[in-house]
Amino acid sequence: MEPGGTAIVTRRGEGRVQQGHPWIFRSDVARAEGVAPGTVVRVRAASGRPLGFAFFSSRSEITLRVIQRGADLPDDWLRARLRAALAWRESIAPGATTLRLVHGEGDGLPSIVVDRYERWLVVQTLSEAAEALKPALVALLVELLQPEGVLERNDPRVRTLEGLDQKVGLLHGQVPEMVTVQEGDLQLQADLWRGQKTGLFLDQRENHQAARQYARGRVLDAFTYGGGFGLQMAAAGAEEVLAVDASGDALARVNANAALNGLSGRVHTREANVFDLLRELHERQERFQAIVLDPPAFAKSKSAVQAAWRGYKDINLRALRLLEPGGCLITCSCSQHIHESDFEEILAEAAHDAHATVAVVEKRRQARDHPVLLGVPETYYLKCTVLRTVS
Repeated sequence: MEPGGTAIVTRRGEGRVQQGHPWIFRSDVARAEGVAPGTVVRVRAASGRPLGFAFFSSRSEITLRVIQRGADLPDDWLRARLRAALAWRESIAPGATTLRLVHGEGDGLPSIVVDRYERWLVVQTLSEAAEALKPALVALLVELLQPEGVLERNDPRVRTLEGLDQKVGLLHGQVPEMVTVQEGDLQLQADLWRGQKTGLFLDQRENHQAARQYARGRVLDAFTYGGGFGLQMAAAGAEEVLAVDASGDALARVNANAALNGLSGRVHTREANVFDLLRELHERQERFQAIVLDPPAFAKSKSAVQAAWRGYKDINLRALRLLEPGGCLITCSCSQHIHESDFEEILAEAAHDAHATVAVVEKRRQARDHPVLLGVPETYYLKCTVLRTVS
């Protein structure tokens, strides 16, 4: 895609480019000259100084997504970015066959996601320009990786903000209804056509495996989805894992994955609202040596932060009351608008109200194949904190 047209940005927009933030909002675009929706455009300061190149969106509040700073954009920039992204994954996870290969802004390819599930790829193009690049993107992926099939999971609601339709469809080869993938020592079934995100929560991949070292006694895996945490902990020696989710379909997947790995005798499922179940377990004075909380995003917008704060505090308070002394709580938030410092404050309030002395064992985040850009808080969304009750 050759650059076409020029976007002139305000002084504030210029500052964002210089600071390395890839997003320039509509209010910081002074004017656009000769641009068309879904193209790559030159970005200039009001003085005329070249600042870089960006994806242009005609309808989104994020009007520009910077792909290159400076005066030049190499002809082979897309191929070079893909090669760099693939090389990084091979360096951090050599031999891994199920992981994220391209993570948007974190790889210099804003609004583009590519996930690998063994011999198949799942692609998301979440802006007008990314959608226009889709044929070239798929052609390069087929050339570089030779997958058996490429599926587009372009069903996220964010595409509607770009004036794009939501769709799921085949882009290359064949993709089966269900695929079996490897996560550490375990095999898991992934529904690439209909599953959450692109099939599995790949951003928790490293955290699932890190949880194995806290596997002991009786484990509660709340908001389990496909059982990523609970199955790893059962495989690592937990005596019993109670996997809880409000979705019967998700629990059916947990049971199938448990059977696939010979863990059915140690993994039990229960369909329930987690908030209600935590209260019920406390009333019955049940106890666990380890608890995992991995809820969906409670705050999908800034306006939801206050309610999300209450929700996170409630589940963590109740979980701490269920822990045996010396037990571990692995607790997560994938709400971008709940920052790390907010989450730590929530956990401190929950510990205070639970009358528990709690130590922080470790702080984790999204897997390294989901890069976080320094100075771009929007790219850091998943917080995972491991706590231990001291008394």
